[in-house]
Amino acid sequence: MKLWEKGYQINNEIEKFTVGNDYKLDMCLIKYDIEASVAHALMLKEIGIFSEQEANIITSSLKELSQLIKKKEFKIQLGQEDSHTAIENYLVEKCGNIGKKIHTGRSRNDQVLVAMRLYEKNELNKIKKIISQFEQIIVKLIEKYKGIILPGFTHTRKAMPLPIHSWLGAFLNSMKDNLILLDSVNMIIDNNPLGSAAGFGVPVIKINKKTTTELLGFSKYYETDLYYQNTRGKIEGIFISALNSIMFDLNKIATDIIFYSTDDFRLIEIPENFCTGSSIMPHKKNPDALELIRANYHVVLSEEFKIKSLIGNLISGYHRDFQLTKYSIIKAIKTTKSSLKIMALLLNNLNFNNNNINKYLTEDLYSVEKINQLLIQGIPFRDAYKEIGNFYK
Repeated sequence: MKLWEKGYQINNEIEKFTVGNDYKLDMCLIKYDIEASVAHALMLKEIGIFSEQEANIITSSLKELSQLIKKKEFKIQLGQEDSHTAIENYLVEKCGNIGKKIHTGRSRNDQVLVAMRLYEKNELNKIKKIISQFEQIIVKLIEKYKGIILPGFTHTRKAMPLPIHSWLGAFLNSMKDNLILLDSVNMIIDNNPLGSAAGFGVPVIKINKKTTTELLGFSKYYETDLYYQNTRGKIEGIFISALNSIMFDLNKIATDIIFYSTDDFRLIEIPENFCTGSSIMPHKKNPDALELIRANYHVVLSEEFKIKSLIGNLISGYHRDFQLTKYSIIKAIKTTKSSLKIMALLLNNLNFNNNNINKYLTEDLYSVEKINQLLIQGIPFRDAYKEIGNFYK
């Protein structure tokens, strides 16, 4: 039974269209929906909606459902539309009239919001851990190849010497910036929407937001219920923007490695088993994984544009448009995590070709060093610049 059931049969094509992929996407969120339902049931017991026995029956049934999901023995059906309906239908089937009381004081709106916030908090922490591992690999790589100097480029032309600690260290520093961004996003996400219902609060029944906030591990909640509906999509857009900062760095590392490992340079060597081949040219060993990481920046960027566009020009309150934002945040998170993991794996297996590197450390790379040596002797910069420049005419 649908949570909005009114006694008529909805057109099958309309049902498929409005449900979309939500019933599939919600398999990523259902465990958080269950976690929030347990907290909600305990709060309902606290305010007298559930007796202690009823709350025990509900929470026990929710834990059973959680186990079924872990064992992959439970799936949300299209006719159920989403995780919220699937959970309530399960409770009604298991607990009878007691299960019918679980929706007291909440809406599908705050249900999806709290599930999304819990999911986002959890995934954010996972991404931070992956970044930490990524940073450790970069530190080890710098230590392993310390002393190596690459040719640095501006305008895609040789410029100045680039020590490996400076090249890789630039990405290490940038990842630290990304962690600051993620911490800032977490401060915004760490806010309990449960109890805001459809954005207008819960009249008559005095629910206790403080209780669910503590039970779910949020740091705060706001009394302005409309805030939660008005920031749906906005917060996801902020999160994806932080992910794009990570993906931008991965894009640049991937592009650098592809450039330095081309047949013309071969300063960096990608292990053979990290490359794919051509179906027609037997000599080819292609850096497909790096190319996909490079492309994934644009994939995540497109999800940010999509989500920020979807939520524009809507009056305050809930709109079904918000449903389409769910895919974007899940897609962006999964893409960022997989890209980080693969890049870490690649970096951990890179080799630097000293012989080829030395060939490219030509005299012109040291032109600024020569200018500075003249400056120390008291020659004005402009004169020194001209004198050294005459060698490269």
